[in-house]
Amino acid sequence: MRHKKSGRKFNRSASHRKAMLRNMVRSLLTYEHIRTTEPKAKELRSSCEKLITLALRNDLHSRRLAYKTLENHGLVKRLFDEIGPRYEGGGGGYTRIIKLAEPRKGDCAPMCIIELTKRAEAPAEEAAATEAPAEEAQEA
Repeated sequence: MRHKKSGRKFNRSASHRKAMLRNMVRSLLTYEHIRTTEPKAKELRSSCEKLITLALRNDLHSRRLAYKTLENHGLVKRLFDEIGPRYEGGGGGYTRIIKLAEPRKGDCAPMCIIELTKRAEAPAEEAAATEAPAEEAQEA
């Protein structure tokens, strides 16, 4: 029985599984959406969300931990400078899994698209919109 055992094995060795997840995280952060099987996407979600949480901390130790996984200075820079600030003030939920209707042709595996969510800048825009009418009313 596998009670209290987290993570899927995917019928791979530990090193193969680690390499596969690293490659998938790199692809997801580079292209911001990838097409894969459902179990892989669900496993990838936790790895990717941990990296984005590191990007929100934005200190040297976090960068070094992210580099340990990504092994690419350019990708770490993109994670901390572009992707991380997009999710400031959020409470998680940085990725979205969209299930596709058609399974994979060869083995009928359930397919899905995993993507980074687009955080709207609505709170800042709403604050600016609510302040502007109040200022106009004071001038009049």
